[in-house]
Amino acid sequence: TINGLVAGSYFALGAIGLTLVYGILQLTNFAHGDLLTLGAYVAYIFNVSNGMPFVVAMAISIVLVALFAIVTELVMFKPMRKKRAGILQLILMTIGLAFVIRYMIQLFAGTEQRKLDVNVTDTINFLGLSIGRTQLIVVIVGLVVLTAIAMMLRYTSLGRQMRALADNFDLAETTGIDTGRIVIYTWMLSGALAGLAGVMVAASIGSFTPNTGFTILLSLFAAVTLGGIGNAFGALAGGMVIGITQEWSTLVIDAEWKVAISFLVLIIVLVVRPQGIFGRERTL
Repeated sequence: TINGLVAGSYFALGAIGLTLVYGILQLTNFAHGDLLTLGAYVAYIFNVSNGMPFVVAMAISIVLVALFAIVTELVMFKPMRKKRAGILQLILMTIGLAFVIRYMIQLFAGTEQRKLDVNVTDTINFLGLSIGRTQLIVVIVGLVVLTAIAMMLRYTSLGRQMRALADNFDLAETTGIDTGRIVIYTWMLSGALAGLAGVMVAASIGSFTPNTGFTILLSLFAAVTLGGIGNAFGALAGGMVIGITQEWSTLVIDAEWKVAISFLVLIIVLVVRPQGIFGRERTL
């Protein structure tokens, strides 16, 4: 359960960023997993290569990945939307962006495993259980950030405007909402959460490669689908369910099959409730 909470924390962080972009722009961003990888490598540059404290490197990673996400919106996706590109073209662009990020990382950093300068040996014991100190930090940071995001979406003006765009983009624009500004904020938040999730993955797992983000992308999609596509609160719940389910399954099966079990749970839930945990039923 502890391991599941750790995994669920970074699954939820990544899934919320993924579902925000889909909810507002109806865009399935296949490059999102590689944004996580980019976050891990940016943190590595400042934490290991330049000897900065882990917290500082993590903050820089969050900012730089958020800026990178904004740049992709301004350079790639916004011009294509103005040209009325179809959803297939936009999805293909995200796939291409994913390969560009992954292979640029390989070009400059190589393919060998990297490790952040964090303590992965110290443990904290409570109630007869033990958790790594770094893993505990991952859970705490994840829960704090996820709570802050939930509160922002529910109670702030920005959150209400983002939810309005997710409900009906055109109607939100006619009511006077600056949709262009909200889209930029959406990409910024999605990139920031991806950068944070990537650092959390690298810190909790202990090592990472250029393919790390890609390997967990399917789990992120599973979390988004399980919670309800386009629903940020559903992504939070879905991430936790996927993380805990994967780890619980190792009680009875080999760990290499745990991802398959989480997808089995996803299929069962969707058979019972096709719209996901927090999704809404479609009506004509």
